[in-house]
Amino acid sequence: MELRLIKEKIPKELYDILEKEITDLRPSQEKSIKKGLLDGKNLLVCTPTASGKTLIAELAALKSIIEKKGKVIYIVPLKALASEKYRDFRRRYEKVAKIALSIGDIDSSDPYLADYDLIVTTSEKLDSLTRHHAAWLSNISVVVVDEIHLLNDTERGPTLEILLTILKQLLKNVQIIGLSATIGNAEELAEWLNADLVVDEWRPVKLHKGVYLEGKIEFD
Repeated sequence: MELRLIKEKIPKELYDILEKEITDLRPSQEKSIKKGLLDGKNLLVCTPTASGKTLIAELAALKSIIEKKGKVIYIVPLKALASEKYRDFRRRYEKVAKIALSIGDIDSSDPYLADYDLIVTTSEKLDSLTRHHAAWLSNISVVVVDEIHLLNDTERGPTLEILLTILKQLLKNVQIIGLSATIGNAEELAEWLNADLVVDEWRPVKLHKGVYLEGKIEFD
């Protein structure tokens, strides 16, 4: 699918940014759009690394922000990844959205975040913000969960599961987008999220499997 085919479905400001870097959408991005990404539908996207999952989230997030529907929360598992996403989002979108990074003091409600549109954070920090009853939480319109398969992680999983449960109850019309390169119970998780499942195997570089033995690799 060519980017120009969704020109009428996204804000002009967003299209003008994307067309400088993108001509064609990748298979998972096309599938997500056809399943309601730009219409506020919940999605669980399971595709390989570097297949374009982040742009799927960005399309929904920036559309919501530019159309004044509410804030966007982008949840990642690690502080380092949060910092990386924050830099990437600022580079591309700082002219159309106020972007914040919130990974610090878990004993603060960070009231300054009320002035920001897109907030990149970790599940632990967002859990703290909910427990501190940050007033701006009610203005969230889109929640993106990167590496959502970590719901099965013994350490981070329980916090993320409780957090998503609270957000679903608190925000009745929120759009939830889960992203994962690998997940074993995709159908079950999609049902729990009340989300459509997007699965695709396309990857930018073909993956070859083989066995390395005594200096030689024998491919399947």
